[in-house]
Amino acid sequence: MTADADSALDPSPDPVLGGTADAGERPAALAPRGASDPRSGCAPPHRRRALLPYDIDDEALARATWSRLAEPADRAACALVGALGAVPALAWLLQEALDAEGRALPAPPAPVASRGGTARQRAAWGKAAGRWAPRLAGMDIRRELDVLERLGGSLVLPGEAWWPVGLDELDNPPHCLWVRGDPALLSEARDERADSDRGPGADGQPGGGAEPTVRDGGEAPRARGDLVAAGPGAGYALALVGSRASTDYGERVAAQMAYDLTSWGAVVVSGGAFGIDAAAHRGALRAGPTLSVSAGGVDRLYPAANTGLLRAVIDSGALVAEVPPGCQPGRHRFLTRNRLIAAMSGATVVAEAAWRSGALSTARHARDLGRGLGAVPGPVTSMESVGCHRLLRGGAVCVTDAEDALELVAPLGSVDPEASRAAAPGNAGSGLLDGLTGDAAVVLDALPARATATVEALARSAGRSESEVVSALGLLELSGRVERDGMRWRRRAVR
Repeated sequence: MTADADSALDPSPDPVLGGTADAGERPAALAPRGASDPRSGCAPPHRRRALLPYDIDDEALARATWSRLAEPADRAACALVGALGAVPALAWLLQEALDAEGRALPAPPAPVASRGGTARQRAAWGKAAGRWAPRLAGMDIRRELDVLERLGGSLVLPGEAWWPVGLDELDNPPHCLWVRGDPALLSEARDERADSDRGPGADGQPGGGAEPTVRDGGEAPRARGDLVAAGPGAGYALALVGSRASTDYGERVAAQMAYDLTSWGAVVVSGGAFGIDAAAHRGALRAGPTLSVSAGGVDRLYPAANTGLLRAVIDSGALVAEVPPGCQPGRHRFLTRNRLIAAMSGATVVAEAAWRSGALSTARHARDLGRGLGAVPGPVTSMESVGCHRLLRGGAVCVTDAEDALELVAPLGSVDPEASRAAAPGNAGSGLLDGLTGDAAVVLDALPARATATVEALARSAGRSESEVVSALGLLELSGRVERDGMRWRRRAVR
């Protein structure tokens, strides 16, 4: 399968979105399937439908087909499927936009009504069909579905119980998700979609995997909350991403944060790449499942050096892709993949990022979607933290630990990082003057850090009388803060 990044991310005006429809106007109906324009010189529709050797009226097959025909985030494909539905959109492509040999027509009938520019719209749709047509040659999506089934995977469709509802907020959502592992990890909670009509592997349908829905009053399918530890983060998903060229500092922070979040029931979402992504997955796996979003097919564990890690992710959690098995993780697919990471998560935390790090695109998607956005500060001398500091200047929340991160997704007031830190044993009594008032605080502060002092010297430094200093020193000695050294006094070393 070839990937055309320029066409997939074509900046030309969208054939659907380029025109403005009247308020409440519905997409134009497709031409009758049995009709043929005698002026086009094309074969009847039923002949063109034979370009694909399977039933295009099957919703799962149609959506799986679109996931291979069009590159991720292809605006024309997403607009077409969104307006008409996967099956009618595929029927339009085969019946109206291609000739009998499967070549794109220069100006097919526009499938969606819009104001003005009819010729321009038809030409734009012809250009879109021209991107998709070459992939139809010899195509049989059932092969990819068979591969998915052999891998024990599942095909998850929009509207099903396991579909992440956050994806519906994207301008260009995926047509379906190819999943290895437990697809229940994708769904935040049980809802009314549990009675959807189809699930992967049901009634012999392609896609494999377990049945996500139970009809006739049966139990609702499992969801994310059933698979994670109980805690303040149960049911939430949080993206933890960062630079591939990470430092030891960034990896330690990411691993510890991922471990703590997973221990509290949250699901850490990342991209499986080197650096921060891998550290986040490793940290999460120490405590529970994690979710990885791939830029290629779920049969291609990329990068190869992380194969063992990704297999552990599959065994414990899930590996997700919007392209079918066999697709290579091309560079352009990493950028489009990042929008899924942001949309599937309640918030995104960037642990470490250079000025032009790809992780910043995930942060940008999170901000565009109105999701929480946090960044971990780093040494001001580290070039791998420049991107995080850039985000912090732009309004991102400063995140130093898992509690800060969880505060981005949990209900307001349910997490109090400051109170937790104050109660931590390591922070108790760590301040020099904690618990002290009046003369005792003043005298202790006046004592040299690493030298001794007489009562007379302390009286001058503290601005107190000698009797007041003697009284304060007595209290400090009883509390273990100072000790006598002959006629002089010094601070007691804290053990």
